[in-house]
Amino acid sequence: MQGSGMKQRDFIGLIDITRRFARFSSALILLTASGSSALAQKKYDPGVTDTEIKIGNIMPYSGPLSAYSVIGRTEAAYFRKINAEGGINGRRIIFISYDDASSPPKAVEQARKLVESDEVLLIFGPLGTASNAAIQKYVNAKKVPQLFVQSGATKWNDPLNFPWTIGWAPNYQNEARIYAKYILKERPNAKIAILYQNDDGGKDYLKGLRDGLGDRAASMIVGEDAYDVFETTIDSHVVKMKSFNADVFVGFVSAKFAAQAIKKAAEIGWKPLHFLNSVSSSIGAVIKPAGFENAQGIISMAYLMDPLDAQWKDDPGMKAFDEFLANDFREGNRADSLVVTGFNVAQTLVQVLKQCGDNLTRDNVMKEAANLRNFRTTNLLPGITINTSPIDFAPIKEVQLRRFKGETWELFGPLLSSEIGHSPDR
Repeated sequence: MQGSGMKQRDFIGLIDITRRFARFSSALILLTASGSSALAQKKYDPGVTDTEIKIGNIMPYSGPLSAYSVIGRTEAAYFRKINAEGGINGRRIIFISYDDASSPPKAVEQARKLVESDEVLLIFGPLGTASNAAIQKYVNAKKVPQLFVQSGATKWNDPLNFPWTIGWAPNYQNEARIYAKYILKERPNAKIAILYQNDDGGKDYLKGLRDGLGDRAASMIVGEDAYDVFETTIDSHVVKMKSFNADVFVGFVSAKFAAQAIKKAAEIGWKPLHFLNSVSSSIGAVIKPAGFENAQGIISMAYLMDPLDAQWKDDPGMKAFDEFLANDFREGNRADSLVVTGFNVAQTLVQVLKQCGDNLTRDNVMKEAANLRNFRTTNLLPGITINTSPIDFAPIKEVQLRRFKGETWELFGPLLSSEIGHSPDR
């Protein structure tokens, strides 16, 4: 050792330094591996970064269905609220919403823009049966989530053929079956006139009513008529309904035309038992413009609390809604139940994105959207929860009938299933 020119203490020091370096290297390797693992846990598709999530939306801000565009404005306000509170897992929502003017070709154009130019992660809450039908094949081919479609057509619950499309509202067809069952029980000798929108949504309603009436349909339905969404008025159709000498009028119509139908029926002195589809039962958007006096006794259904129903004034969910209006969406009309819809469907998307964590791929978004378990938004009626599965894309499966009285809706009867073959456990 001495012959080598190195003293013993120097040799021992060299060994100590070598050992320390080895420990440091091991620690560095472990740290690097740990960091790689952390990075590997973050999985993103287009539209996502560490700080933001791009969400696309299509609404009829103009055209015949523009009354429903308040849903999009409500969603935008809700996402601004979420961003102000820190976003979702630290990411801000970038909400890009375009107008399709209720035109299916325009909807396709806007969907392509959202996916191919804006590169959104998903398309959320696009409104209208015809518009969504027009983009459904495109987004499914692109494997882009079409989440919580604002239409109750049956085609949004078809995970086998359209695994990238999920609805939100209860099924139109089964809503009509519920009305049919009520008519059979309460008006077994009714003469029924049906007015419906000439699209897949209106035809869903029509099929549901016929199926619900069963073998009585042929004798009880005395007249049917369809209107086009781009007609200016449906007054002539309402006059035709009266000409059938019907004592039950079932209107499967959009908001603008629902108000016209209520008003015109009163003008011509026709007073049938009137059923109004749930999507057109907003007090602010439909009933008030038609005249409270003209809407007495109309029957519809609900799954969300109505802000004008006094029984909910102290409910925590309604207080949360009122706080949202006061602080985040002051222009929102409290009497318009479409605002409540936007507030609650936006909460559903936020829940899905929270469940995704840092795995914000389109595949995982669909996985979590199809894995909602007993989730409650703030304004669902008591006893109703949102549930989905890989083989069942229908989030809301219970509803309750309601009747218009005075200046508000009054709920009556038990919760009813809005899904064929589904029985609520109560």
